[in-house]
Amino acid sequence: MTSASKNSKRILAVVAGSAAFALALTGCQAGGDSSGGGSESLIVGTTDKVTFLDPAGSYDNGSFALMNQVFPFLLNSPLGTSDVEPDIAESAEYTSEDEYTVVLKSGLKFANGNDLTSSDVKFSFDRQVAINDENGPSVLLGNIDSVDAVDDTTVVFNLKNGNDQTFAQILSSPAAPIVDEEVFSADSITPDDEIVDGMAFAGQYVIDSYDFNNIVSFKANPDYQGVLGAAATDSITLKYYTDASNLKLDVQEGNIDVAHRSLSATDVADLEGNDNVNVIVGPGGEIRYIVFNFDTQPFGAKTPEADEAKSLAVRGAVADLLDRQEISDQVYKGTYLPLYSYVPDGLTGATQVLKDLYGDGEGGPSVDAAQQRLADAGVETPVKLNLQYNPDHYGESSGDEYALVKSQLEAEGIFEVNLQSTEWVTYAKERTADAYPAYQLGWFPDYSDADNYLTPFFGDGNFLGNHYADAEVNDLIVAQATELDPATREGMIEDIQAKVAAELSTVPFLQGAQIAVTGKDVTGATLDGSFKFRYGSLAK
Repeated sequence: MTSASKNSKRILAVVAGSAAFALALTGCQAGGDSSGGGSESLIVGTTDKVTFLDPAGSYDNGSFALMNQVFPFLLNSPLGTSDVEPDIAESAEYTSEDEYTVVLKSGLKFANGNDLTSSDVKFSFDRQVAINDENGPSVLLGNIDSVDAVDDTTVVFNLKNGNDQTFAQILSSPAAPIVDEEVFSADSITPDDEIVDGMAFAGQYVIDSYDFNNIVSFKANPDYQGVLGAAATDSITLKYYTDASNLKLDVQEGNIDVAHRSLSATDVADLEGNDNVNVIVGPGGEIRYIVFNFDTQPFGAKTPEADEAKSLAVRGAVADLLDRQEISDQVYKGTYLPLYSYVPDGLTGATQVLKDLYGDGEGGPSVDAAQQRLADAGVETPVKLNLQYNPDHYGESSGDEYALVKSQLEAEGIFEVNLQSTEWVTYAKERTADAYPAYQLGWFPDYSDADNYLTPFFGDGNFLGNHYADAEVNDLIVAQATELDPATREGMIEDIQAKVAAELSTVPFLQGAQIAVTGKDVTGATLDGSFKFRYGSLAK
């Protein structure tokens, strides 16, 4: 750190890489009490972006990172675990096979003084389903049949499929922030400024000032009663960066206290050599993948040359040619690892089915396999493929990543790739408007269960909106979520991956690691499986 003398009490903490996660920094107090209510302030930096502050209008890591600070949840993950416990709820349990009952703590209020009751809870979930925004998380709520507000503190979720083994986790997911029915619209996305002006918050923090994707100021919420406890720092300033190089520079010069999402692999490697920081690596849940639009990809259902067998062969040839290890080594220097299925390694039910079906059969690429696959389907080469990527949402290295993907696909003239990029706010809208035949996405899990890598992608009404549908896959997805026997459920998860791998709705190819970089005098840095980054546990 080049300017440690600028502020000898400054704490440096950098979080980069695959997944948002809980990072607690304790010790090194400078006038504050880490148990809550400290007088210090912190500056946080990120290259991520917000789509909407309204939980019904966004399903991305940048937006959810902000929501996690200011909105309450019925259940949440305490620091250091991926398990969920009651947050603003007093209790949460199945009261019958298909009824999940939540009792709220008494006396809950939003920061604007409005009471937070079961009516707000019912409103929050009903509007998610009613709005059903194409970029929103309502797909996670497919098992809810109805929500009843029994009295001011009791809510009953009536489920279509009983004994849902994922439902408690879903109540801590991006689909589940509780919003103020007196501020939010019941049937449309509420603008950010109306939410901020309405002080419709009841999490650890409230938003004090809001400059969209530029600077956001937070103040600790003294009335928060949830499982996370009182915020350790009174004031947080979140600063958005357009590129990682400026973020890294401000880290080195001590202009920010915490950076997360995203420093490049090169930046992380460079910081590893800095005597003033520690680099901590843990398992991560992020995956990176290519999505195919089944209507507009080459030979897609709505193209002039529509042919289902040929379109499948094109997807298969892409899977044959991807060299995951080369991308991991050259672009990400090992901070991302090869991924050969839809559920990342480390979760129950994960397989490596793509390794067996595509490429050389051992995880490497194969030009011969791609050529043979296309020839057998009667596809002439080169295949012209429009491939879109995003330069700001998934980190600066996306440009290098997709330049290498283009090079791999164009081996021996098999593909002719037209590679284009679009900024995230536009990208998020255009990808669901069928503008991109094939395109980049990344996934930051909502909860640490294999289901979260299956239901949102391949179930009916999936958020990809890429026109993939398979009744057998959907039935298996529904069945595994309610299967009580762990071994049987694990087998179902494996079967789903095998069936989707044969159809290639998406081609996953990288799994990330969690990386934290902290100052040498920082203690208590915790990497856990909750995949949530919370400012309330940060302290000087």
